[in-house]
Amino acid sequence: MTDLFLVAWVSALIEITRLGWTFGLGKRWTRGEKLRLLFAGYNGTRNTGSDVRVHEMLRQARHVLGAGNVDFSVMSQDFERTKGYFEGSRQVHLPDMFPPFLYREARANDGVIACEGSMFKSKFANALTTMMIGSLGLASAENKLSLGYGGEAGHMDRMIQDMCARYVRDSLVITRNVESQRLLSRLGIPTELGTDTAWTFEPRGPEYAQQTLRKAGWDGKTPILVLCPIHPFVWPVKASIAKYLARVTTGAYKESQYRTVYFHESGAEVDRKYRHYISAYTNATKAFCERHRVFTILVAMERLDAVACRDIAAGLPGTPIFTSDEYNMFEMVSLLRACTYMVSSRYHGIVTCMPAQVASAGVTMDERIRNLMRERGHEHLFLTVEDADLEPKLLRIMETLVAEAETVREGIGRCVVRNLKTMARMGTYLEDAVRRTYPEFPLRQGVLSWEDYLPPLSDTLVRLVERYDAHAPVLQHTAAGTVAG
Repeated sequence: MTDLFLVAWVSALIEITRLGWTFGLGKRWTRGEKLRLLFAGYNGTRNTGSDVRVHEMLRQARHVLGAGNVDFSVMSQDFERTKGYFEGSRQVHLPDMFPPFLYREARANDGVIACEGSMFKSKFANALTTMMIGSLGLASAENKLSLGYGGEAGHMDRMIQDMCARYVRDSLVITRNVESQRLLSRLGIPTELGTDTAWTFEPRGPEYAQQTLRKAGWDGKTPILVLCPIHPFVWPVKASIAKYLARVTTGAYKESQYRTVYFHESGAEVDRKYRHYISAYTNATKAFCERHRVFTILVAMERLDAVACRDIAAGLPGTPIFTSDEYNMFEMVSLLRACTYMVSSRYHGIVTCMPAQVASAGVTMDERIRNLMRERGHEHLFLTVEDADLEPKLLRIMETLVAEAETVREGIGRCVVRNLKTMARMGTYLEDAVRRTYPEFPLRQGVLSWEDYLPPLSDTLVRLVERYDAHAPVLQHTAAGTVAG
């Protein structure tokens, strides 16, 4: 009922906005003004992946549209946790009860770019998907730029799916895989195929990681195995006024409360599945360490992951834990790229270490890691969190990472370069969307290479491009848009 109320509330605000625009209310961008764009995402919780992809989205958009032509705002749930992030952008506070905030900010800006990776799914939280749909719907209701950037679509509850079909049909969604594109196209939503935006991220240098890992007990030579576990069975988070009232009056639901009126899944079955998952990670790692000399570390890519890290560390005494609560995104990714092998249940754990060609495998709770491994040609390097034989299969995958390390790294390198090119193509879609919405906006002209649609690349990425780029297409601007030359 709480989800239904939230959907109805946001839908009503979109309809009010549309009606107001019909009667001449609202303000449209005019030539000479900076283009004000709201980047709508789930930031401020120290989710490393979410923060990294938005950071790079901002860099790319500013590079493509011109820093002097734009004024960006980014949502944050906690300014302290996004301190030092999103340079050059204004941070605006996203409250738990977000509909009035969305209504106000969408009207104050000239467009919305939806940032969340899990953009259209009921897997994590219907409230989050409602916020993404609402952000796009409010912008398109006033004929403003309305763009989903590098997101995914998966199973949606019926009311969320209906809302998505109704209010995102006038937006453009650039998906990060074909599967998401097909799902949204069936709902009548315009799409283009893109990728994630974390590929161009540059963390702190390797010397930082080496120094930090040495302090944690690494000898500077031994190969490093990094584990990025999660608690995969507490999703979705659901809003519940009844649970909230019980929480404040009786103390019930304390363990499952996410924040205010939002609660995780809980119960005996959730606990049973979680114990199986943690046991598999722990025992497979023990067996692997008996066969191979490695230095094992645990990384919590999001603050919530610290629980899983501690539970695994209880069975692997002395294993250091690095959490996003203690290390910012620049430090965290630096640590990941210093590793030799990775097993991760976090999608961005894998993505952010791929430019360093860390040999990685996944234990996935949804389609994101599965899609990525298929794209890499590494279908044999992922498992599902509920696999009945997770422990022995996980050990076999760890052994495969060692045995096939070089070929895995080669596949990763080629995949990174392909995704850089795809991300560059996303820059042209952004440019074309701005051109269609605001024809007078001053866009670049002339013949440009594909790299010109990316923010400046690090030396690491430049070397990968030089090694794996067989043919670089030329992108040429015309009055009608951008074409491949």
